Amino acid sequence: MTPEEFRQRAMEEGISRADLEADPVLQFQHWFEDAIGTGLPEPNGMSLATVAADGQPWLRTVLLKLYDQQGFVFYTNYESSKARQLEANPRAALLFPWVALARQVAITGTAVRIPRTESIKYFATRPRGSQIGAWASPQSQVIRSRSLLDAKVEEIKRKFAQGEVPLPSFWGGYRVVPDTIELWQGRENRLHDRFRYSRESDGGWRIQRLAP
Repeated sequence: MTPEEFRQRAMEEGISRADLEADPVLQFQHWFEDAIGTGLPEPNGMSLATVAADGQPWLRTVLLKLYDQQGFVFYTNYESSKARQLEANPRAALLFPWVALARQVAITGTAVRIPRTESIKYFATRPRGSQIGAWASPQSQVIRSRSLLDAKVEEIKRKFAQGEVPLPSFWGGYRVVPDTIELWQGRENRLHDRFRYSRESDGGWRIQRLAP
């Protein structure tokens, strides 16, 4: 089914409370698999919102690499702007903007660093060029020219010409542990379907329908 066909059907059918899994991560899995099944480009692309020390919100796109009952994982340079912001204020928000499908998933929660062993395991699966790029790029810092970055890449290539590229000490993953997960399904006349899962004190989830 193409994204256009899926969008039309989803907008006609909508979602009801009876359609939803009690577990929001399982429900996310259904929607994520739907997005993959349509051939939507990079369905794991998600917007990550953080807040700087001066109160300024920041937003950028990162890639979801893992999700489970503990949360949603992405990787970055720990010296980047987003990482510095998360270290000062770990509250974060994620958005999966599947606009072509008339769907989106919005998540709020707390970002925590994943164990280094998990980062090592993932880093080993990355293409060698991406591994070298992680070493070469001083992410978020001002650089004078592209040629300097290219020269740094060549330097790192020579440094690790023999053997595997190790995980940099300044690179790894964050897991956003969710407090809320909201599903948005587009409908005709802007009368969309919205449901929010909110984490309860006992670890369970409350599901509420929201007005569009």
